[in-house]
Amino acid sequence: MNNSLVTKYNVPGPRYTSYPTVPYWGSLEDFNVDLWKQNVLKTFEATNSSEGISLYIHLPYCEHLCHYCGCNKKITTQHSVEAPYVKRVLKEWDLYCDFLPAKPIIRELHFGGGTPTFFSAENLELLICGILKRAGINNRSEFSFEAHPTSKSKEKLETLFNLGFKRLSLGVQDFSPEVQRVINRYQTVDEVQEVVENARNIGYKSINFDLIFGLPKQTKASIEDTIEKTIELRPDRIAYYSYAHVPWVSKAQRLYSEKDLPSNDEKRDLYELGKAMLEDANFIEIGMDHFALPSDDLTKSVQDKSLHRNFMGYTTAHTQLMIGLGVSSISDSWTAFAQNVKTIKEYERLIDANELPVFKGHFLTKEDQVIRKHILNLMCHFETEWCDTESNLLHFDAILEK
Repeated sequence: MNNSLVTKYNVPGPRYTSYPTVPYWGSLEDFNVDLWKQNVLKTFEATNSSEGISLYIHLPYCEHLCHYCGCNKKITTQHSVEAPYVKRVLKEWDLYCDFLPAKPIIRELHFGGGTPTFFSAENLELLICGILKRAGINNRSEFSFEAHPTSKSKEKLETLFNLGFKRLSLGVQDFSPEVQRVINRYQTVDEVQEVVENARNIGYKSINFDLIFGLPKQTKASIEDTIEKTIELRPDRIAYYSYAHVPWVSKAQRLYSEKDLPSNDEKRDLYELGKAMLEDANFIEIGMDHFALPSDDLTKSVQDKSLHRNFMGYTTAHTQLMIGLGVSSISDSWTAFAQNVKTIKEYERLIDANELPVFKGHFLTKEDQVIRKHILNLMCHFETEWCDTESNLLHFDAILEK
């Protein structure tokens, strides 16, 4: 490892799940919603029948606040919010389907949050059935959802499995009781094991664990313990994310001190330790922050160079059109991006007015599209190459010299 190179580039930066990244997108005053629809329509007509579309649905509700979390969420124990939210998400889906010339063919569908399993089995079924009423399903479709490890209702697992969901992602983060206390995220190994065993017995073909390194109070000993327990449970995939300390975005992160966080060097050591342990256990490193067993489809997609990354993470489904539904969701037409409003109140207002609830976005220039391609190549395959026309467009000679 070239430590001087790591030190040189160890500065805060965005995850390049898009280029340009979200902070550089224009506000609604600079973003033409009608032009966004035209971009969606053009990509849909070119790709729906061949590759299908991806669909992301953001379900923002959580019963408890996790102090580390920077996601868009709403904390409540009032489950009466479920039905009205589902109704509006389905209405947003109708707003898209109404201007598309054919039924969307869904290649990939993901429930994110928030805590999707906050919703009852009945409301989750109502949501997915409403979506599929106006869509077809690709014969290679992948349906997945995120779950809190303590959301161990077997009924929900069975309901979602019967609706086509075969992939499950559990937000484990860390098994250390001290770390869990500080970040207010509690789950025992036994609880996680129960969910994993239930899912496997039902028939889920892939289980993912989300783990985070760099959390407050984490040490080499606690990471080693977390990774050991993870290896024993043997998920098919592991997302090993770097903790992002952004207290100006997520105020709950102010509930602990920066003194509780590992230093830059210590944080790097935590990652290297986890990576070494996972690789010793026969997990294959995928892209920047994922690991998978050799038998998993992600590993196979690395081998045949079909791995792709979108706003939902690494995926084997390379679709050019991704529609995001719900509060704060992001959509991608390949030539443009759009993000939904971030508050539930504003989302409700726009949906009730029969308007797409977008509030910012970006239309990609030719240069944007070329740079985006190379960033995706580097994130997925660790290599890229360019032609003369791209070199002239981007001044590659000067870039390489620097």
